[in-house]
Amino acid sequence: MIIEIQDSRAAARIDSLGGQLISYKDASGQEYIWQRDPSYWANCSPTLFPIVGGLREGKTEIQGNTFEMPKHGFVKTSQLAPQKEGPDQASFTLTDSPETRSMYPFPFCLTIRYRLEDGSLHMEQTVSNTGEEELPYFIGTHPGFICPLLPGERFEDYVLEFDQKETRGYRPFDEKQQEFMAECRPFPGDGQKIPLNYPLFSEDAIWFDAPISRKVRLYHPVTGRGMEVSFPDFSSVAFWTPGEKQAPFLCIEPWNGSGPCAGEGSAFLEKNHLQTLAPGQSKTYQLIMRYL
Repeated sequence: MIIEIQDSRAAARIDSLGGQLISYKDASGQEYIWQRDPSYWANCSPTLFPIVGGLREGKTEIQGNTFEMPKHGFVKTSQLAPQKEGPDQASFTLTDSPETRSMYPFPFCLTIRYRLEDGSLHMEQTVSNTGEEELPYFIGTHPGFICPLLPGERFEDYVLEFDQKETRGYRPFDEKQQEFMAECRPFPGDGQKIPLNYPLFSEDAIWFDAPISRKVRLYHPVTGRGMEVSFPDFSSVAFWTPGEKQAPFLCIEPWNGSGPCAGEGSAFLEKNHLQTLAPGQSKTYQLIMRYL
């Protein structure tokens, strides 16, 4: 089911399959979300839960048992229960089931809420522990934004700008070992701005595992048009596009977690940026998107 929300300055559409944002348009009708062309990437904004990225050989150890889980978890292929909460907001809920417990043996409730406010799109992911023991998990977002935005522009015309001057570089992905490397590479710009180019993504995503910033902008320096993404509740951020295909989009991915890292084993509780909730507790993670 597709749910649409709108205010005077923007409109958004969300698919109950995965609770995935599939459209975000300004008042003029300009689309900002990648439109799921499968020749490049068949998704556009999946929620990553209860893992971020993949697992070593697709498996992980939890409570002494081995479980298999697809890359980025099972939410993206699950039907969530939708609820229209007003003209400008809607929520989508997933609870544990025999199918989810075969991959992840914990009771939980995940609610994804979307709300438009003066044209800005607020997404809140709320995880609740409905069980009687501690709930460990990882969570992330993966929105893809059209880039270049307007006819006649090139991907290379755009820049990524961090909100703060960054003092660390990024961790590249080792495709042979299927893990993020231990050593950082230098920041691919002046410490705050990254001029975009496809070779930067030739090895998959680039991951800033401890950024100072909690806001980034993707925009064309001449027109100023693009997207601002704020991620106050996420401790890291990655960027990805299929560089070898020269895809016309860029994903801005705030994460609490990641794919396997060098030196990291297969145990679930030993992965980086682990989140936990005591029985009865809930936690909300915000992502705020604003067109420029």
